[in-house]
Amino acid sequence: MNSHQLFRRSRTRLALWYVLVMGIILSLSGVGIYRAIVQSNWAALEREIESIAGTLHDSLEPMLPASGDPAITLQRIFPDLCLADQLCAVSPTLIQRHTTGISDRNIYYIRLFDYHGKLLAFSANHPTQISNSLNSASWQTIHTADGTRYRQFTTVLHSADAKHQATQTTNHPSWGYLQIGRTLASFDAETRRIQWTFIIGFPIALGLVAVSSWWLSGLAMQPIYQSYQQQQQFTANAAHELRSPLASLLATVEAILRVPQSNQHNTQTMLYTVERQGRRLSYLITDLLFLTSLEQNSSPKPFQPCCLNDLINDLTEEFLELATASDIHLTSQLPNFEVYVLGDESQLYRLVSNLIANAIQYTPSGGQVSASLTVRDRAAIITVKDTGVGIPLTEQSKIFDRFYRVDGDRSRKTGGTGLGLAIAQAIAQKHQAHLNVESLVGQGSLFTLEMATTHAKRAAKDRD
Repeated sequence: MNSHQLFRRSRTRLALWYVLVMGIILSLSGVGIYRAIVQSNWAALEREIESIAGTLHDSLEPMLPASGDPAITLQRIFPDLCLADQLCAVSPTLIQRHTTGISDRNIYYIRLFDYHGKLLAFSANHPTQISNSLNSASWQTIHTADGTRYRQFTTVLHSADAKHQATQTTNHPSWGYLQIGRTLASFDAETRRIQWTFIIGFPIALGLVAVSSWWLSGLAMQPIYQSYQQQQQFTANAAHELRSPLASLLATVEAILRVPQSNQHNTQTMLYTVERQGRRLSYLITDLLFLTSLEQNSSPKPFQPCCLNDLINDLTEEFLELATASDIHLTSQLPNFEVYVLGDESQLYRLVSNLIANAIQYTPSGGQVSASLTVRDRAAIITVKDTGVGIPLTEQSKIFDRFYRVDGDRSRKTGGTGLGLAIAQAIAQKHQAHLNVESLVGQGSLFTLEMATTHAKRAAKDRD
């Protein structure tokens, strides 16, 4: 399986996991929202029924007599109600309709029972499918044969003289029962609309999640894929860099074995070649290990205050002999106060050393290399400027890559491994510094390292 297929399969699996997790979250959220909406509507419906029942109850009780014919009493109180066992041909006026406290009589109905459970009166829109026998439970949900549901509330009615009624032979303290009910057709229709909204909306939402998951998984896999390609490129470059000195070393060893023992001069020359190639391999492996340790932070060490003045002075003295041998004028410019930063001194030394070595390496005879240190806005700025061959604009974004060389042939002649600037960039990143380059072909290059200084008072004290 090639890398493209591997990453495509990984992207597909990641997208499917996204869809699965989001599908579960959407399902649970949808069920929770649905239940919350339905329960809220149900509670509002029951509060409305209970409120109407309470209004009627409070209005009726003072008007109920302790004795007398219930039919006559109810006919007088509710002229718009139908009496049981009588023809119901009531056509109430608007005023009479509102005496019940119900504005929408198509939804609500009323039933009145005596304390024996006998139906006394009911509203004209009373559902005929409902049983006429009393169920004294406070709340009931009634299902009729045609599939319509009703929600019904029952409350006890007391007459105006309940104490007098309690002394009668019946010994029953209540006058009767009032039932208020309403059809649940509108509630069920609203519930079905909500259900269809979720049924239709869930696949659409899941489809959008699937599309976005594929896109997000691509974004998530992109840096991994780029890192994988960089590792592949690094492996190929490392193999190429190691192959050349190894091939040369093996060829030299083979030649030594074929040279007669009497020819010591040629043997000595070949041994020097072996030593040179061996050192090159050693430097290359050392640089690779150092770069790996920087990126993995395998040996973390607390940063200490480092004096950049001393660091640049030491490096200028160290490279002065090499610059003189190459007929290059090496100078340094330092402030008259000491500048301190927090960092690993050996790593910072390696960073600036690589910059100065590169500058000398790519500057022709008679050129100039200068290293300077300045402070601006509590930031220490180290610049290394040369009058060398310069770097093309199209190549400047690649020079910090491992094993990259603008002029590969020249680098090999001077012994470079192509890791110097990659190491410098890794050290700068570890110290949260910024390393930039400005260059013009034929005019030279300017490398700038900017990093935060330590406490400003220290620098101010030294300045005074």
